[in-house]
Amino acid sequence: MTRFSPRQLLLTLAGSLTLWLAVAAACTLAGSSGFGRPANAFELKVRVQSVLLASLVGAALATAGVAYQAILRNPLADPYLLGVSSGATLASYLWRFPVISGVAALSTTVSQQAFALGGALVGVAVVFALASRRGRLEPVTLLLVGVIVNAINGSIFLMIDALRPELTAQGGGTLAFLVGRIQTNLEDHQKYAAAIVAAVGFCGLLVLTPQLNVAGLSDAEAQSLGVRIHRLRWVGLLIASLVTASVVAISGPIGFIGLICPHLGRLIVGHDARRLLPLAAAVGGALLAIADALSRAMIPVVKTWPPVGVLTGLIGGPFFLYLLYRQRNRMGVA
Repeated sequence: MTRFSPRQLLLTLAGSLTLWLAVAAACTLAGSSGFGRPANAFELKVRVQSVLLASLVGAALATAGVAYQAILRNPLADPYLLGVSSGATLASYLWRFPVISGVAALSTTVSQQAFALGGALVGVAVVFALASRRGRLEPVTLLLVGVIVNAINGSIFLMIDALRPELTAQGGGTLAFLVGRIQTNLEDHQKYAAAIVAAVGFCGLLVLTPQLNVAGLSDAEAQSLGVRIHRLRWVGLLIASLVTASVVAISGPIGFIGLICPHLGRLIVGHDARRLLPLAAAVGGALLAIADALSRAMIPVVKTWPPVGVLTGLIGGPFFLYLLYRQRNRMGVA
């Protein structure tokens, strides 16, 4: 593995930040009144806050995606495989029951987002507990257990929603819970908490990037290079899950960002995680900011605010199919 100097790291971070800043600035020109400069300071403030929040969520999901795909040795892995999104969605929905929200109201710190964060962490804990064997985490077992836990949580949510549909109506409807949206009614402490967890998690994964580069090798090969692969799985997946949970708690399960952004980054800088992680975070922030700007611009046309998760699916799905098509042709498969 080639040496990665502090200067190269700073240049990578600076280039990634520049890319995001250029896209974010352009996204502030899109609003519900059309494209162009904001009419007043208040409108500018609303657009900037929306762009920043979308960028935070997108960057966090893309960061976690890089870690998941490396550690699980699966290019189709994304941050929502291990029960994070379904646990947060279910907990956020259960918080709306009067008996729960009434108790939570006794404490000003127990908001719906905090409840969702707790649900996400419980989901991950269940997956880890069921998938671990003698302190070891096997990638295939993790994926299978994660899929099952997600399916169970999703079924519970849909069953309760069928019985009590008025609860989802208070939060933008069932669609908003299932695909996610950028919420504009968050309190400052909720935004700051998510930003702090995401930033700390990004730094933690950045430290682990040399080990992530060899995580795709077999266990014996990784250990021969001095990487304690089983400890890396525990630490890396835990950090990535915490990062994912922090933003799912404020946005819901926005899909495809954590799946396709690492692949977009690889098209630019290759597979070296030391360069890929910062760039994927910038691409994730920029892509979700674009999707959020498009959703705001669509309000006059469709007479409603489309959940941004719908747009990321429409953008990310076809693009990922294109990536799979290119990979198949490169491997010479007919």
